[in-house]
Amino acid sequence: MSLFSLTQDIAIDLGTANTIIIHNDKIVVDEPSIVALDRRTDQLIAIGSKAQQMHGRAHEAIRTVRPLRDGVIADFYAAELMIRGLVKMIPKTSYFFAPSLKMVVSIPSGSTEVEMRAVRDSSEHAGGRDVYMLYEPMAAAIGIGLDVEAPQGNMIVDIGGGTTEIAVIALGGLVTNKSIRIAGDDFTADIMDYMNRQHSIKIGETTAEQIKIKVGAALTDLGEDAPEEYLVHGPNKMTSLPMQIPISYQEIAHCLDKSLMKIETAILSALENTPPELYSDLCDNGIYLSGGGALLRGLADRLADKVRIPFHVAEDPLHAVARGTGIALKNVDKYQFLLR
Repeated sequence: MSLFSLTQDIAIDLGTANTIIIHNDKIVVDEPSIVALDRRTDQLIAIGSKAQQMHGRAHEAIRTVRPLRDGVIADFYAAELMIRGLVKMIPKTSYFFAPSLKMVVSIPSGSTEVEMRAVRDSSEHAGGRDVYMLYEPMAAAIGIGLDVEAPQGNMIVDIGGGTTEIAVIALGGLVTNKSIRIAGDDFTADIMDYMNRQHSIKIGETTAEQIKIKVGAALTDLGEDAPEEYLVHGPNKMTSLPMQIPISYQEIAHCLDKSLMKIETAILSALENTPPELYSDLCDNGIYLSGGGALLRGLADRLADKVRIPFHVAEDPLHAVARGTGIALKNVDKYQFLLR
């Protein structure tokens, strides 16, 4: 930034699990959406990955907070601290005055006016002068490289940490959209519950997340792509004695089945409300998967088998929404009609 540049343009993918900030076309911040606070004074102790390391390990004087729940701000104070802290992580060149910020922030398509106001207020309190909001499925479509203004239907299923966003996009608008609060956090909770119920072992969110990454699957038969069993350590829920349990991807596929069925039902519901001409486009073009949930092994094949339309996993699905938000930031005039 030059000495006389007093405005800094940033795009923020404000996610339940991770927050990504793009500045000058580059991802400059990619951190877990969590803060650690002093329980007595409410002062900020750590943010992002440092706070994540404290989660589930902190003593009583420290509390860790995830400011977003189900894709929306649940703790206004913690959200403001988190956004302000993450913005400070952006590499800066020297300037005398703190810049005002022009922000484009992605939000769930099912956000209420109150929820959108919470995002706007938190962003403004963190230094935002001009704050724009962009619906996540639209951001994902732009990030994937789809022509959202074309008179042709494209469907996005973005499975994030707190919400699954399902939308049919044509002519620069959401023709059909559905936002359900079943996503990555629910997969994690399903795994924790399964381990407790089936194996009598207590595990925390961090361990459940690791299980999801190592052996998470949507199908019980992955063929040659099957991962090796993952060894889980933890205390027995009855005796508190140490246990180690090997977990297979087939077990995880079974334990995630109910949540995945809810996502399938939501996709079918969105397709039911899709105009016939656009439905035909979807059959030709396929449906695009983005978000961290898109990385679940076998998910695209499972959904394609259920819906009978091909599913494509976006390139780098974790950053599709962030990339699209960054493109909208660079072209605010072009995409003005999409911004809130």
